[in-house]
Amino acid sequence: QVQLVESGGGSVQAGGSQRLSCVASGRIFSRYTMGWFRQAPGKEREFVSAIHWNGRVTAYADSVKGRFSIARDNSKNTVYLQMNSLKPEDTAVYYCAADAIPGRLALARGAGSYDYWGQGTQVTVSS
Repeated sequence: QVQLVESGGGSVQAGGSQRLSCVASGRIFSRYTMGWFRQAPGKEREFVSAIHWNGRVTAYADSVKGRFSIARDNSKNTVYLQMNSLKPEDTAVYYCAADAIPGRLALARGAGSYDYWGQGTQVTVSS
């Protein structure tokens, strides 16, 4: 059984920064692409960012490109999401997710490609 535990959420003013962390257990972490998704009230869950299992390829949603940065430390089974220049529209519950297929060559952006999810961490950005 895979467990993903996010941390680092909270309240911040617009223009501020936050770093989310997600620790994984129960699987060979280094073989799986990891993703971050978010869901705002009344909206569908959306892709934010993903990092290839080898750590060398990343992807971002257009809405966060240039402001967010994803990274992973396979020695700590941890993936990070550094969020800078936060905007009120970034307010959402942020979820960490693990790809269903080990060693997948392409970065998956669809939620259906991820089979394990964390419990989510709330990020609130005030104007």
